[in-house]
Amino acid sequence: MSNNILVVRLSSLGDVILTAPVYRALKSHWPDCRISVLVKPQFCAALQGNPWIDEVIPFEGLMASLERIRSSGFTHLLDLHANLRSWLLRRFSRVPHKVVYRKDALARRLFVALGVPSPVLEKHTVQRYLEALSAWGVPSAGHLLSLSEGGRWTSGPALRPEKVLIIQSAFLGDTLLTLPLARDVKALWPGCALIVLTLEKTADLFRASPWVDEVVIDDKRGRHGGLLGPWRLKDELKGRGLAIALIPHRSFRSALIAWLADIPRRVGFSSSAGRLLLTDAVPFAWLMHDLERNLALLKPLDGGSRASPGESVYLGRDENACRAVAERLREAGLKDGQLAVGVHPGSVWPTKRWLPERFAEICRRLRCEGFFPVLVGGAQDAELCGRIAAESGALDWAGRTKLEELKGLMPRLALFLTNDSGPMHLAAGCGVPTLAVFGATTRELGFFPYGAAHRVIEADLACRPCRLHGGRSCPEGHFLCMKLITTEQVWEAAKAMLAARAT
Repeated sequence: MSNNILVVRLSSLGDVILTAPVYRALKSHWPDCRISVLVKPQFCAALQGNPWIDEVIPFEGLMASLERIRSSGFTHLLDLHANLRSWLLRRFSRVPHKVVYRKDALARRLFVALGVPSPVLEKHTVQRYLEALSAWGVPSAGHLLSLSEGGRWTSGPALRPEKVLIIQSAFLGDTLLTLPLARDVKALWPGCALIVLTLEKTADLFRASPWVDEVVIDDKRGRHGGLLGPWRLKDELKGRGLAIALIPHRSFRSALIAWLADIPRRVGFSSSAGRLLLTDAVPFAWLMHDLERNLALLKPLDGGSRASPGESVYLGRDENACRAVAERLREAGLKDGQLAVGVHPGSVWPTKRWLPERFAEICRRLRCEGFFPVLVGGAQDAELCGRIAAESGALDWAGRTKLEELKGLMPRLALFLTNDSGPMHLAAGCGVPTLAVFGATTRELGFFPYGAAHRVIEADLACRPCRLHGGRSCPEGHFLCMKLITTEQVWEAAKAMLAARAT
């Protein structure tokens, strides 16, 4: 009889996502085992389609779950939650082989409340999960997510496409992280014409790219909006001779557009809402950076992922924009030899914004140390940045720089301090050392600043991440994810990064 394994994880989205390497480790050790996962109903979708999971069970209360467990013939129970509720499930489950991961909850609480350090806190949550498997003789090393399993794609002779389409109509950050994919398309097929379908607000990024030959606007709020919009857009794409569509955007609409346009190869992610309309579905690995995930879309087309972790600078510069920004900075008071620091305190989502008074204090300290802080953001950040500028004396450019000018500012910066946001990826893509403050979101979602020169500051809380993209308000009502990140923490990190740049 093969092993019938139940994994219990009844916490937040981020914790559930981080369990993924456990299932691969179990399947690698026991290929014939059956794996079921018990999670909160709202997080079931995060595990659906995982190639190593046989069943996702929604938690519907203690007694109902116990009844389900007892009737399912489980031989093994792995508790990755380690609280009173999961202890009761273990205790009364009647499953013969049970293991619980080491949570070290007391050490975490002492660190958050009193700042008491402990060596046990240095382990990543994934490492803790995997180490729990050693009680069953399952090796814990080498089981991070891979792109080599779980996908489906067509096979055939080597491709030499004349025209390739990339569909990306998401946020600024998503757009920026698509540019390396454009670069690698041109490296793989140097003679092809690369066309990008995107929104008007992000079109200039692709127009300025040396790897993009044409930009087609997806007018979602105009003629391409509504139920008939994809059909209208199809008419603009069909007949162009497009051989391949690469679709990093995981919406049903994006896959539908490629399908309607009769593009022969449609490559997207296995987690796409339009997966059935794709010819090639690449596994969506949560523990990878989004930049690398996008590059993995080339795997079905050239036999291997082209992800290159060392290549973190992927945005070129417009020398005219750089000169114009340099002149504006000089007129604003930047002295010769003085280092400027970019500060972006805004975000579309309030739960992704660090406290304004702490940004103001950082700007004051930067000025006292001889640096030149520059506040940046969109028009929606004008009021926020105006308050911070009034309290700190920082230069306020919120709403006063177009995207090309913001890119032109980047080479002038010694550091970029930011929340989790689109400008964060812009700075990282330009090679500016980036210090990011993460609240509602976490690194594990794959959108941290890409490259070795950058840092992320975040609080270790079980409620994070509360949303995939952030939210309007803290679901718990305490906003500790940002309140626990002190001015001193950010200031010490900023000083260290500025010092490293000077050496």
